[in-house]
Amino acid sequence: MTGDKRRAVLLALLAAALYALNAPFSKLLLSAVAPTMMAALLYLGAGLGMGAAGLLRRQRPEPLVGKRRYVAGMVLLDIAAPICLMMGLRTASAAHTALLNNFELAATAVIAMAMFGEPISPRLWRAIALVTAACAMLSFEDISSLTFSAGSPLILLASLCWGLENNCTRMLSSGDPLRVVVVKGVGAGLGSLVIALISGEPLPPAGLAGAALVLGFFAYGLSILCYVRAQWDLGAARTGACYAAAPFLSALLSLAVFRQMPNAAFFSALPVMAAGVALTVADSCRTAETICGAQ
Repeated sequence: MTGDKRRAVLLALLAAALYALNAPFSKLLLSAVAPTMMAALLYLGAGLGMGAAGLLRRQRPEPLVGKRRYVAGMVLLDIAAPICLMMGLRTASAAHTALLNNFELAATAVIAMAMFGEPISPRLWRAIALVTAACAMLSFEDISSLTFSAGSPLILLASLCWGLENNCTRMLSSGDPLRVVVVKGVGAGLGSLVIALISGEPLPPAGLAGAALVLGFFAYGLSILCYVRAQWDLGAARTGACYAAAPFLSALLSLAVFRQMPNAAFFSALPVMAAGVALTVADSCRTAETICGAQ
């Protein structure tokens, strides 16, 4: 492996580790910050932070011209998704939330097939089935009594929104990635802020607002930038394989932060979810090797 590829692997793993901060530390802040306001601050932290970083670059960013509907779709879905996630996270545990976020993998693949005609291999269909089954298991607080978790539908809805958003963002992949992150962060952050203020959610104290902005910068802004930069040397499939560690890192971090043992549903769903993610990674890498061989 060349030095560039080693650096790219480290960047992809760093992207996963940074996003893993989201669930546990957002859960902590949600004890004092309203959910829509929290979503706004996270995305504003990403957009403003990356915008400040962009000022240090000498080259002029490329404008996102001719793809306004995809930009609008990206921003609107990035308003809806984190609001749903934060509302669900208030009642669900951070560890459960981290694993449920893997439903985004299945949603992205199925939407890509429906919208853009991308083929889904038999192996990927098996992966989608396993991830969906694991999400169903996680949605119940007590499998034996089939007690439904109130926060799970909101987290799954957030993952569905992000799956659709991923397919909008892919149409902007030829543009400057930093510009995409800034538009995504500032647009979604301001939209969520307007909704929060209209709905009567109060502005948090300066210290808490600052903490949410910093978390958004690292967990959303810097994470996405590291992910996109890793793709330049690794390709999308291998970068995605490294990034697949994010939900599991987040679950482990959540267990360490809250020192709370998950219920039986978590341990039952964990190997099923891991098997589904492993199949997704294997299918992505196989696809990448086929494309490289054809070239």
